[in-house]
Amino acid sequence: MKRVTGIGGIFFQARDAKALRAWYQQHLGIDVQDWGGSAFRGADGDLTTWNISPAGNDSYAPSAAPFMINYRVDDLDALLDALRDEGCHVIGSEASVYGKFGWVLDPEGNKVELWEPPDDV
Repeated sequence: MKRVTGIGGIFFQARDAKALRAWYQQHLGIDVQDWGGSAFRGADGDLTTWNISPAGNDSYAPSAAPFMINYRVDDLDALLDALRDEGCHVIGSEASVYGKFGWVLDPEGNKVELWEPPDDV
């Protein structure tokens, strides 16, 4: 079974999210959208999401880290089963129009997001 096949997204919090987004837009040319981030389409067609959110929200809980990496996977259910069998701390999963998502904590307590994209992405 393949495990991680790529990076699906990079998400981080900032004390002044609006100003930091503006800095990335002005100095690095990132096309920051109204939702606070941007989506990059790679040469292989894969989509990578980049987002800055305001600090202090609990979207990365139970991790205390101000970031979360989203990894693309081929078969989320099988991977979550394997991680549970290996003794990893799987903290949940859900499905939406954006695909299937699952979360696991790494040994240092960082929340890791696993994403199985829908067929049309």
